[in-house]
Order: sequence, then structure tokens, then C-alpha cells
Amino acid sequence: MTMQPKELAEKIATIADDKKGKDILLLNMEGISYMTDYFVIASASNTTLVRAIADAIEDKLAEQEVFCSHKEGYNEGRWVLMDFGDAVVHIFLEEERDFYNLEQLWADAPSEAFEGTDDGQ
Repeated sequence: MTMQPKELAEKIATIADDKKGKDILLLNMEGISYMTDYFVIASASNTTLVRAIADAIEDKLAEQEVFCSHKEGYNEGRWVLMDFGDAVVHIFLEEERDFYNLEQLWADAPSEAFEGTDDGQ
């Protein structure tokens, strides 16, 4: 199945949200980086949750024949990077996200906060 870059980024964000990812942000990298069209950035409160979000993204996209070409940081679970071509996913422990601050590093990229489901919490 072929998805447009924004559609892929939104699908990833939805999966992360369903797995309790926090502060999900989409950065439009078109015209800014040759590597990808979108960054999807999400936070998690512990390493188990970081890995669970990564697993869910990989599994759900594989069902649609969209595959991760490269993954880093999974074993440590502090910052998992997943490359899906048109979208690169960054899943951080909250403190790692604050430290690396990709949002500031790529401040020129238009950003969009993902407004996922509100479960009342």
C-alpha cells in the first residue's frame, strides 16, 4: 500500500497515540532535509513504553506493507529512531527529548501538534 508522506506521518502519530505516546509532534521536513519528508516525535514515560510504541508502529505499518528500513536505540529504549523513508520516527523518554530538543534543532520546519484521542486523562 502506498501512502502519501503526510498520511504516513499521521498514521504513525495515531498508532503512537493509541499506545499512550505523549506530546506527539509532526515536523514537515520537505525542502529542509533531503533525508525524509516528515519527522514524527513522541515521548514516553519509561523504556518499556518507548519500546511498546516502536513495536506497535512497526507491526501496524507492516500489516499495510510499509516497512522500517532502519531502527536504532531499541535495546536501550531511551530514544528509538525508526526510518520509514517518507517519515522518520523519534520516540523518546521524556528527559531524553528535553535534552536533545529536536524541535529546536529543526526550528525551521513547520510543526503540527498531533491532536489525538482524548481519553479524559
